[in-house]
Amino acid sequence: MPELPEVEALAGYLRERAAGRRVDRIEIAAISALKTYDPAPAAASGRTVTDARRHGKFLDVVLDGELHLVVHLARAGWLHYRESFPSAAPLRPGKGPIALRVRLDDGSGFDLTEAGTQKKLAAYLVTDPAQVPGVAKLGPDALAADLPTFAERIRSRRGQVKGVLTDQAVLAGVGNAYSDEILHAARLSPFALTDRLTDAQLAALHEATRRVLGDAVARSLGQKAAELKGEKRSGLTVHARAGLPCPVCGDTVREVSFADSSLQYCPTCQTGGKPLADRRLSRLVR
Repeated sequence: MPELPEVEALAGYLRERAAGRRVDRIEIAAISALKTYDPAPAAASGRTVTDARRHGKFLDVVLDGELHLVVHLARAGWLHYRESFPSAAPLRPGKGPIALRVRLDDGSGFDLTEAGTQKKLAAYLVTDPAQVPGVAKLGPDALAADLPTFAERIRSRRGQVKGVLTDQAVLAGVGNAYSDEILHAARLSPFALTDRLTDAQLAALHEATRRVLGDAVARSLGQKAAELKGEKRSGLTVHARAGLPCPVCGDTVREVSFADSSLQYCPTCQTGGKPLADRRLSRLVR
């Protein structure tokens, strides 16, 4: 799933490449992806792209006349920028990966695609990003929150720190991959309870969040959209590395699997050397 660093980089890429171009038209190939009907997609035609922004993990393409194309790429969505398209014919609704296409006046543009069968990519055409339910519910940006705000938000929800850190209403922008990286950097178990974290542990978690996300943004900025996934993978230390040695201590990275997701961690760095039981509501094996 694209998270804060990748969406920030996509916004930067669009500011560089698309800002100042007029929208020729927006084409919808997956009707279920468009979550709004007023304004209609035709309202974007002839408007100039003035900016691209990020709200948590939402990408906001800003058009003149106070119109916003806000996109959540979900788990398997992505943005592909095209210098030209193979055909001028409009897209037809179908079963392909393309959900939405934006054509610009110079013949370039971008496709929003989604792989797999679980189609959850969502696009909204609105006059205010706050009209998007997910944006309206966002907590403070994870990269911008100072320590007092960060600590207050984490302590506002009692639960396992992994789940609280990825709750977008608590802090915006962190998903499954970077939460694994942040918790490893902070040397915290993903199952540590937020109401038992000490001030020192919260400070370490805040510092790790800023460092991990900041480093990822720095690596991602300036990359083309097609290069961002590879850049993300190259910077991971524990996420998606189960069975490989931890680059910090050499212990084997372990995994806990859930119904539709998994987490990775290092026992030596994070759980005092004890493995976590691989079941949904597991605690440290005693």
